[in-house]
Amino acid sequence: MNAYHINIFYSAEDGGYIADIPDLKYCSAFGETKEEALREVLNAKQAWLDVAKTEGNPIPEPKKSICLQQG
Repeated sequence: MNAYHINIFYSAEDGGYIADIPDLKYCSAFGETKEEALREVLNAKQAWLDVAKTEGNPIPEPKKSICLQQG
């Protein structure tokens, strides 16, 4: 299985970084640093996949996406 795309962005409202995996509905995490948000969302991803397997729910294939960076 290929890797899932992960978004990480700063949220001024939350005072930290949010990481989410768009292909896994509601799979997101918070961290005070980008690295912490990434660690947390990887833990959330594993939990998401474990629950889906246990419950017999379908596991979506990662969608291919193109990331463009400005700068």
